[in-house]
Amino acid sequence: MRHRKAGKRLNRDSSHRKSMMRNMSVSLIRHEIIKTTLEKAKTLRRFVEPIINSSKEKSSSNYRYAIKMLKNKKVVLKLFERISEMIGKRNGGYTRIIKCGYRKGDNANMAYIEIIDRKK
Repeated sequence: MRHRKAGKRLNRDSSHRKSMMRNMSVSLIRHEIIKTTLEKAKTLRRFVEPIINSSKEKSSSNYRYAIKMLKNKKVVLKLFERISEMIGKRNGGYTRIIKCGYRKGDNANMAYIEIIDRKK
């Protein structure tokens, strides 16, 4: 039984899930929009929004937290310089998930996940 177990497992073990979320977060911050499956997008939202929220206040502890979670200094700099200014005074909901049909091979639900207020 799965009582009181939060989060989706996505048919991966914990280390694979963690590295996948880290890589997808780096791609999302770098490109500001990515295409993935709907379930991965929903899981990514729960992973990346606290990191974006911490970037609103520029302190050394928040900077260290973002580096610990993302492991990429260039992306962290972009997060603290550009993306924190884009989201401004928004109180949450930094990402948007847009459904975009089904994948041809296995008919999986696909979706775009993007950062709100990005430059188009």
